Amino acid sequence: MSTASSHTWRFYRAGGLDQVRIETGADIENLPSLDPKLWVALACPVKGLEFDEKTLSLIDLDQDSRVRHSEILAAVRFLKERLRSLDTLVKGSDSLALAAINDATPEGKAALASARRILANLGKPDAPEVAFSDIADPVKIFAGTKFNGDGVVTAESADDADTAATIKDILATHGSTPDRAGLPGVDKPRIDAFFAEIKALCDWASKGDADPAVNPFGASTPAAEAAVKTVRCKVDDFFARCHLAAFDSRALAAVNRAETEYLAIAAKDLTVTAQEVAGFPVALIEPGKALPLVDGVNPAWAAAIAALRTAAVAPAFGAKTSLTEAEWRDLNAKLTPHEAWLAAKPATKVDALGIARARAILASGAEAKVADLLARDLALADESKGIDAVEKLVRLNRDFVRLLNNFVSFGDFYDPRKIPVFRVGRLFLDSRECHLCIRVEDAGKHAAMAGLSKCYLAYCDLTRKGGAEKMQVLAVFSQGDSDYLMVGRNGIFVDRKGQDWDATIAKIIDAPISIRQAFFSPYKKFVRMIEEQIAKRAADADAENNAKLAEGATKVANADKLKPKEEKKTFDVGTIAALGVGLGAIGTLLGGLIGGFLGLKYYMPLGVLGIILAISGPSMLIAALKLRQRNLGPILDAKGWAINGRVKVNIPFGTSLTHAAELPEGSEHTTDDPFAEKPNPWPKIITAIALLSFVVFGCYKAGLFDGFFRDTLGKPTWATDYTPPPPPPAAPATPAAPSAPAAPATTEAK
Repeated sequence: MSTASSHTWRFYRAGGLDQVRIETGADIENLPSLDPKLWVALACPVKGLEFDEKTLSLIDLDQDSRVRHSEILAAVRFLKERLRSLDTLVKGSDSLALAAINDATPEGKAALASARRILANLGKPDAPEVAFSDIADPVKIFAGTKFNGDGVVTAESADDADTAATIKDILATHGSTPDRAGLPGVDKPRIDAFFAEIKALCDWASKGDADPAVNPFGASTPAAEAAVKTVRCKVDDFFARCHLAAFDSRALAAVNRAETEYLAIAAKDLTVTAQEVAGFPVALIEPGKALPLVDGVNPAWAAAIAALRTAAVAPAFGAKTSLTEAEWRDLNAKLTPHEAWLAAKPATKVDALGIARARAILASGAEAKVADLLARDLALADESKGIDAVEKLVRLNRDFVRLLNNFVSFGDFYDPRKIPVFRVGRLFLDSRECHLCIRVEDAGKHAAMAGLSKCYLAYCDLTRKGGAEKMQVLAVFSQGDSDYLMVGRNGIFVDRKGQDWDATIAKIIDAPISIRQAFFSPYKKFVRMIEEQIAKRAADADAENNAKLAEGATKVANADKLKPKEEKKTFDVGTIAALGVGLGAIGTLLGGLIGGFLGLKYYMPLGVLGIILAISGPSMLIAALKLRQRNLGPILDAKGWAINGRVKVNIPFGTSLTHAAELPEGSEHTTDDPFAEKPNPWPKIITAIALLSFVVFGCYKAGLFDGFFRDTLGKPTWATDYTPPPPPPAAPATPAAPSAPAAPATTEAK
């Protein structure tokens, strides 16, 4: 239901659509009282429009990438709370005077203080206005401040080097969040995660320090564990093979590998790390043999066995040149607690820092220092929100009225001097310039709804810079014809920035374009039908001739094998008679039509007009009805708008959206074509004879030549000298016998 209001609204009609005028601050202020049913649109997308996306995102309160009717009204309330008069918005200026901010309201007072803070940070505290360039780059606003209320602290905001180093460690392990000044910083979630992992890592390390079994070899335990882990599988394999050889001597040759396997690799260039050699046992297999640590070791494993001897065997058993199986098992048992402790190590992002650095961070009290920096920054959150409000205020001061003229009404769409926000550029193709071009993301999905617009739509794929940049647009053709519009045709698209794109038609939705196209459509269809029939008959005749030639060639080739057959010529009298009757009927029909047409005499031009209307009239009528139904609504609805009214594209307005090629005014033009085909006189002669015959025959049938022959040639001689005899006297009335024969005719006249 409409809300009662004392405000007087002014409406206007454009393209058959009634729209409200947004001309004064009072119009903007009273938008909440305007019935939503009178709004042209009730929602629009944030992305994909030729409009400042940041401004739309500030209006989009729920951040769902759509600006709705209610959010427009919320923006009106926001402006009323902070401006003295909404008339300021009508100018659409890039700068907002501080005097225009209403300091009588709490919101306006806070906005004014924030505006002065911005100007002070930029080094111009006495400036009378805040320009869009002042708030467009937040880096400049906060470039000289350590804290800006955004909840992000940087290394530069730290008071000492240790705290700055800790913040850099957080950045290295947990990533960054840019602050208002554009510097990489850390927020509370990252800070909390970092110190939680530091504590977990240090607690795990402390448990290892408290248990002597975890480090049986002291500081060298990690090296010993690593050396044992490297060769464990190979040493276990060695002792298992020795047990198998002790069990059955016949297995000795097999467990040491056959001689043929050595022959297979001996022909190659070998290295001590060759994969073929590494697959052999770590040492020669013998029953009950100890693992050699110096001599007799597989060359591929010599370095790893040497590391085992130095890092693990020596701390456990002293200097040894071999290792028994019992000693090997004992060595593994000593390292089991250490391996279990390693398995319990928490998975964290701070492992790269090391235990020592983690303990140093905890010992320095860095957690409290970073938390203090964050608290000091958050203390300015209210001031930061005030700065955000100033940015929104300046942006709306510049853009809000333009948005209303593309939302509440479509004034920019119907004004030839302006460009609506959904138009992204111009398409030049087929000697036409299409102004109504709209960006789309998925042509197939968009076409399902856009086809209801009754417009001729061409979806084009755009590429630029060798195909690196791509885009899809929809172009509306509303003037000319569609004879040469087809999938695959190329053109040039010029966007709003003046950049050229290569355009190729990828999909077409057919619809009438103009009345002119509809007028010529029946004749073009007739000509195409004749051309197709001629081409078809020519193809059939060519195929028939080829078949006859092939048949003749076959007969010639097999002439000696075929017996001559008597050919009987038949003459079908019935067929000839039927053809004669048909031709006579056609001639009678044509004669009647021509006679009736020429019988119109002075009204023959009206007859010609009637014939033309009979042929082209239905097509033009259907096209006119469809052209009157053209509607931009489905095209925008398919893109995410919520169009509330019928945004009509009638015939005069549609003509203005597509410009056909025209010669410049005052230009010179010559029709002399040096490559023109030489004219053939016979078509003109035949046409003239046919027209003359048509006229003569019609005049004859209409009796127009009777007076000419009578007045010019006169009566014939035999008609002048001949005097008809007088009529015979009447016979007396006598009753005649019923059976009497009739009297014979007189012959005197002969």
